Amino acid sequence: MEQEKAILALAALAQPTRLQAFNLLVQHEPDGVPAGEVAKMLAVPQNTMSAHLGVLSRAGLIQAERRSRLIVYRADIATLRDLTLYLVKDCCGGRAELCQPLIAELTPCCAPQKAST
Repeated sequence: MEQEKAILALAALAQPTRLQAFNLLVQHEPDGVPAGEVAKMLAVPQNTMSAHLGVLSRAGLIQAERRSRLIVYRADIATLRDLTLYLVKDCCGGRAELCQPLIAELTPCCAPQKAST
């Protein structure tokens, strides 16, 4: 990820409603959430939410898909991954042991579920 794109993404997330909307969309992956439902779930007027979703979309953090009369928004997990990697790429000056706590924090929430036998 280029520095400019990272700055754009971080700036988009540096506002409470946009951060909440992005977190909500990440939680609803892969199905996404219609724009009106995002507004309702966060108790934000629809026109205000539309502006916030536009900022997140221009930053590449979310994608919109038209489904009949609805616009359904989804988090762009690839961009989230790229942003996270950009931030930790040179983690701790190459001293992996200093990054281990970060990796340990991420692993439990993101580990694939084991199939029950």
